[in-house]
Amino acid sequence: MSDIQRSISRLLHFARQKGLIAPDDEVYAANRLIDVLGVEEYVPHAVDETLETATPVLEEMLDDAAARGLIENTVNERDLFDTRIMDCVMPRPSEVVREFRAHYAASPQEATDWYYRLSIASNYIRKTRIDRNIAWKTATEYGDLDVTINLSKPEKDPRDIAKAKLAKASSYPKCLLCRENEGYAGRANHPARETHRLIPLDLCGAPWFLQYSPYTYYNEHCIILNGDHVPMQISRHTFENLACFLRLFPHYFAGSNADLPIVGGSILSHDHYQGGRYTFAMERAATEQEYAFKNYPTVRAGRVKWPMSTLRLTSPDADALIDLAEKILAAWRVYSDASVEILAETDGTPHNTITPIARRRGEDFEFDLVFRNNRTTAEHPLGLFHPHAEVHHIKKENIGLIEVLGLAILPARLRDEMDAVRTALLAGTADIADRADIAKHADWYRKVRAAHPSVTAENV
Repeated sequence: MSDIQRSISRLLHFARQKGLIAPDDEVYAANRLIDVLGVEEYVPHAVDETLETATPVLEEMLDDAAARGLIENTVNERDLFDTRIMDCVMPRPSEVVREFRAHYAASPQEATDWYYRLSIASNYIRKTRIDRNIAWKTATEYGDLDVTINLSKPEKDPRDIAKAKLAKASSYPKCLLCRENEGYAGRANHPARETHRLIPLDLCGAPWFLQYSPYTYYNEHCIILNGDHVPMQISRHTFENLACFLRLFPHYFAGSNADLPIVGGSILSHDHYQGGRYTFAMERAATEQEYAFKNYPTVRAGRVKWPMSTLRLTSPDADALIDLAEKILAAWRVYSDASVEILAETDGTPHNTITPIARRRGEDFEFDLVFRNNRTTAEHPLGLFHPHAEVHHIKKENIGLIEVLGLAILPARLRDEMDAVRTALLAGTADIADRADIAKHADWYRKVRAAHPSVTAENV
């Protein structure tokens, strides 16, 4: 039992170092920990270390809990339990909000810096997992695009899958973005959110909340969520809210997924935006052709050199941008051009929408409006203006906001599959169609071989 006592001391030491608890909180936090861990008493141990994250200590505690039968040794059980553990050393939501506002009074960036560090220290952002992601940039005619193979989401254990199937149906919280997730213990089919702390925002007079994404696909990847569980809808309110957010946090960008299936994100049931502090290739992209809108003399407009049809609007006057963006959205909603297979609707079902991205460029406000259409056809049942079947062996999911910005998030399976493809190329294998693990890549493999007859360890 001395090992678990030392682990408790290590976690308390870590929590003090990271500012999660104050010295006066230590006895209280220790008593909460021994209750969660099923230990009768706490015997302090001397600790002299500095850890980047709590992961090494939590792994010790989880191994001990599994060995003593407190939890089943599966990924989901461990994730639920280590979140309970970390909640023992977390400040209450009101304390987090109070501290955030104190930092905000100094500067918005100081506030978000503090909040981001808190989200990592609490293990809400599982940095150790996220650091496993494979990331690189690839040069294209549109600039250096970001590519990542997402390894941070562990594969589900069959035992966890079985438990999720047997779990009692629940509509609380209504979805993963509802504010009721704050402090929720989780269950077999819903992640624990006991370390989740929301920051209340006022966007145009309505209650919204700021949080960081636990998956953090880029630096300070944040989510701005509506206080009410209402569906995604791109409208004038969207542009107003994005501009309002930029006034509050001028060092962040913010954007919204589209509000229609296929071209939207994975959650359409809860209105939300995403933002953060990262410069994507889209922001660096130049405008190819400029346009003038006679009723908006303060607005500079241009078509962006980008693989998706994008109009950029820039002005020091946010209200002018909002008015013009609303008119452009209304015009696009009803636009059709059969010569390029764009239809505004079929049988009353709308197809046209916009993915908007907003940022500050110096003192100016800037909107990138990306025109989207979600039509499907017999030939392209997953979407006409969507990656087609020939690239589905790489990925077939929606092209959401993050991909629109220039970050391709690829599935974890590709790491091993591409290693196998590389081995086959170096071995001079003529075809891989008979390889069950990588047969899906066979057509692409043959094209790569034909285009690159000389394959070496240096160029593959």
